Amino acid sequence: MLRDGSLEGKVIWVTGGGTGLGKSMVKYFVELGAKVAISGRREEKLKEAAEEISVENVFPVVCDVRESGQVDAALEAIVAHYGECNGLVNNAAGNFISPTERLSHRAFDIIIDIVLKGSKNCTLSCGKYWIKNNIPGSVLNIVTTYAWTGSGFVVPSATAKAGVLAMTRSLAVEWAKYGQRHNAIAPGPFPTKGAWDRLFPKEMSDKVDLESRIPLKRVGEHQELANLAAYMMSDYAAYVNGEVVTIDGGEWLQGAGQFNQMDAITQEEWDMLEKVVRSNQKKS
Repeated sequence: MLRDGSLEGKVIWVTGGGTGLGKSMVKYFVELGAKVAISGRREEKLKEAAEEISVENVFPVVCDVRESGQVDAALEAIVAHYGECNGLVNNAAGNFISPTERLSHRAFDIIIDIVLKGSKNCTLSCGKYWIKNNIPGSVLNIVTTYAWTGSGFVVPSATAKAGVLAMTRSLAVEWAKYGQRHNAIAPGPFPTKGAWDRLFPKEMSDKVDLESRIPLKRVGEHQELANLAAYMMSDYAAYVNGEVVTIDGGEWLQGAGQFNQMDAITQEEWDMLEKVVRSNQKKS
């Protein structure tokens, strides 16, 4: 979508950049001239992604975004490797579909810690680093359309994403004086192998037809999200600040609450689906 070299001179940290949509964004960032650091908890996945995309232009660093000490250490490693870091994409996330009354406190906390606490940790570390070194940094948060509508059956994710969106808009105002931009993208369904299979096992996807909810009657393609992310991180978007851009084929306008239709699933079916999801998680 963008001209060659559109991200030349950018050093961008993408959390959760070793797999799925994160990996797709990283590929395009590198194609456009960026140096990219990718982080996650599984070193082998990060190394595989770096080798596949570009050993020279992709720097893997193991980091659990839930731990602020690890986040600070990761940022230090990125700066030591590339000389600086001037962009952050908070992409690391977790989610599962379940009636809320079935969730334990720990299950709820896991999603809150990865999505909200993790985004906060990375944003705060990078933001302070940019302020201290007079670097005009840019943050792009990957949220979701139900961040502002809420949605049944994904309450931990909706709660966490709403917090990330509030942080995005708040810091867009407060830290603009330092030359920082804080924006977000709210994707609709963009299937990814692994995460999508855990979220929507075949037994559930047969029951719920997501494409029928989307006016364009299809799910998103990874390159479409990568195009938007690259634009938001580029200097072409230098005057875009505090914005959340929806890319969902019109889904949320057709029916707010992406998972509200799950009421059609019976208690017996939930029991069966829970076993399937747990089995898939053990295999991954």
